[in-house]
Amino acid sequence: MNKGDLIKGKISVTAKKIGFVREEGALLGNDIFVPPDGINTALNGDIVTAEVSEMGEGGMKPVGRVLKIETRAETSYVGTVSKRGGMCFLIPDSQKMYTDIYLPETECAKVSANEKVAVEISEWKDPSKAPSGKIVKIFGPAGNNEVEIQAIIFSSGFSENFPQDVLKEANAISHEVSNEEIKKRRDFRETETFTIDPIDAKDYDDAISYKKLDNGNFEIGIHIADVSHYLTEGSLLEKEAEKRATSVYLVDRTVPMLPEILSNDLCSLKADIDRLAFSAVFELDSEAEIVGEWFGRTIIHSNTRFSYESAQEVLDKQTGPHLEALNMLNRLAYKLRERKFAAGAIAFETDEVKFKLDENGKPIAVYKKVRGDTHKLVEDFMLLANKRVAEFVTKKSQANPFVYRNHDLPNIDRISALATFVQKFGYSLKMRDDAVPLQELNNLMIRVAGTPEQNVIQTSILRSMAKAAYSTKNIGHYGLAFEYYTHFTSPIRRYPDVMVHRLLQASLLGEKTKPASYYEHLAEHSSMREQEASEAERASIKFKQVEYMKDHIGETFDGLITGVTKWGMYIETVNEKCEGMIKVMDIADDYYVYDDKNYQLVGEKSGKALRLGDLLKVVVKNADVEKRMIDFSLAS
Repeated sequence: MNKGDLIKGKISVTAKKIGFVREEGALLGNDIFVPPDGINTALNGDIVTAEVSEMGEGGMKPVGRVLKIETRAETSYVGTVSKRGGMCFLIPDSQKMYTDIYLPETECAKVSANEKVAVEISEWKDPSKAPSGKIVKIFGPAGNNEVEIQAIIFSSGFSENFPQDVLKEANAISHEVSNEEIKKRRDFRETETFTIDPIDAKDYDDAISYKKLDNGNFEIGIHIADVSHYLTEGSLLEKEAEKRATSVYLVDRTVPMLPEILSNDLCSLKADIDRLAFSAVFELDSEAEIVGEWFGRTIIHSNTRFSYESAQEVLDKQTGPHLEALNMLNRLAYKLRERKFAAGAIAFETDEVKFKLDENGKPIAVYKKVRGDTHKLVEDFMLLANKRVAEFVTKKSQANPFVYRNHDLPNIDRISALATFVQKFGYSLKMRDDAVPLQELNNLMIRVAGTPEQNVIQTSILRSMAKAAYSTKNIGHYGLAFEYYTHFTSPIRRYPDVMVHRLLQASLLGEKTKPASYYEHLAEHSSMREQEASEAERASIKFKQVEYMKDHIGETFDGLITGVTKWGMYIETVNEKCEGMIKVMDIADDYYVYDDKNYQLVGEKSGKALRLGDLLKVVVKNADVEKRMIDFSLAS
């Protein structure tokens, strides 16, 4: 890269109007810095052409300026209407949107102040002024539960509603399974089978069957809804599933990838009814070693629908349905897990927030989800199926493409920053060949377990990781320490799993598939939609957390310092996992100075240190539902 070079690529823009352009196909870190005066109306995610205007020195990035916007990433922005000084603006929800959008008089007349709307930018000639926009959707009063959730769904590019022609096609699918179809499949209807899912789930992707064999081994079947049987390639239903690529799980609802007649009925592996499945069947010995395996289409009949809690109760009390099967599956899962971690897989146990909602969707309790043996049991057998399907197809059908679930090595700059960060807490990370061995990260997590800084360090490790993504090019899964990995087990809610089912079937039949470019395009699209769905899910959680805290202003909570800056401390409540801030100006007992080398605020008179990872008692000072922000103060 030289001064004067033109670079085409995606730009990332912060709320402070600072950008970074990465050339198409370039590696992470190989990008150019764009200061605010060089942004030239570019917005986060846009494809731009930029010019390198200045080469970086002393390890600094090259500096550039945007010459042209090639493609806009967003066509509309969701936010709240503000009327001030006789003018009307949209205040965008997105923290990466650095400018308000001006609403002309004709648009302003359509809405009231504090309404949540979606606005499309219609004109932006002068980078020094706000863009003008037109309203494309009015959601209603900001802060209202239904309004906020609908705005989150819209801004992420999803929809609760399916086109009528897609629904018509879905409703026309026959629920009858012909004898001819059954004869093509391996019949598991007489084998002990059950599902284990969240208590409120309706889309049952997977079931597990259990049979003890005469030779003392165990036949374990991982049976997955055969969605590809019902999705005809090229159909409207197929195209809609491709477009959505994933279901979205918000706090109070699911936005499904497939119409409910499929996701919650025809494809769902309900109890007491015959269902079509695509299965991975393993013969395991008592040490969970694979003696044999089989892949193919099946017909199953689930005997029982367990929730995680009800299955756990059988294990805990040692009484109830499928006791022998659950005991042995749990024992085998422990063996699989031990082997996985011994191979170097990262032993993450992250906290997941759950809400108890009233009849109006308002949160009345927030708590951490408890992961018991049944959660881990299901997870370990799904990992086994995903891993072995990937290995089987790769080695059997090398002429055909395949869709992998990749997890790349962490970026060296991020890992170096992590190593520096954990040193502040007295820990070390040993680097090897510009990388950190997985065992080093696992050893670190073992050492921090039970310490006040555990959550902070584990979160920092997660943030240093690359994002997992779909691709036809296999690079392995770093976090799981698997050479081959895919997603096979959730086709009701993930489109890549549907592709994997089709590719597995082609491999079994010896058929030729479409070219790799076709699947690579869909893999990239699915990765993008997955990220957008995750952002929507996080936004709904944040909204509900702030809504919950709004009813607890003045109350005291246990909090953990998760971030320290010169303007204050980020706090996360221990049990509710609600994040907010204590501003420096609101700490009354002293004047605190930021010590950036040790991630702490230090009292000028007292010398008292408020450190990253410290546990505190905090009081809820304010909760702004519209801005989704919580302010705390220190308890006296």
